[in-house]
Amino acid sequence: MLVETSHPGNIGAAARAMKTMCLSELVLVNPGEFPHPDASARASGAADLLERARVTATLDEALAGCTLVAGTSARRRGLGPPELMPRDCVAQVYAAAAAGQQVALVFGRERTGLTNEELGRCHMLVNIPSNPEYGSLNLAAAVQVLGYEWMLARGATPAAREDDTTPATADEMERLYEHLESAALASGFLDPENPKHLMRRLRRLFNRAQPDQNEVHILRGLLTALQSPKIRGRRGNT
Repeated sequence: MLVETSHPGNIGAAARAMKTMCLSELVLVNPGEFPHPDASARASGAADLLERARVTATLDEALAGCTLVAGTSARRRGLGPPELMPRDCVAQVYAAAAAGQQVALVFGRERTGLTNEELGRCHMLVNIPSNPEYGSLNLAAAVQVLGYEWMLARGATPAAREDDTTPATADEMERLYEHLESAALASGFLDPENPKHLMRRLRRLFNRAQPDQNEVHILRGLLTALQSPKIRGRRGNT
């Protein structure tokens, strides 16, 4: 999944890298120019991936239905999701995909990568080690590295879930975060002048836990109950 790629040639080069590593589902989030002759030229035999590519206006639209999302980051993030090495990250993503889940590997803009808000949509981050004095890694190269790890993971035994529950999707998690923020604001626990710090920590907590759909429903049911006038009145009388 490529977010706001500015140069169409990079889209084609990324498609070529994907095809060499048996990755076939390309999603483009608000690309600068697509379709474009430069993309086709750089794809070099992977034109079929470009033809099937799904184009969305927003990242949230692209992630709808996904239950495990890994984002790429070139620098360390103090309050972001857990950071993993490429092999560990892709092994988890592949195992989830092999178990039937909808997953995504998200690559950011060529110059600036993913925003903090976009990284907050991810369950984990992956940082590709490079020369500390020259860490320049272009988009297609990053796709190639993670694609190679995907090829290696294909030989591993998928990790099965211990029960038959369905993982929560990205859009279900977004609704949970909106509900959490609404409840925190209504209770006075969250300062409306500075909401981002707390919400980023809550995102990190729940993305690390990867709750299933039943757990999300329980949490939202609890929040709804705590927000009800009856419960609020009972707390006021104590």
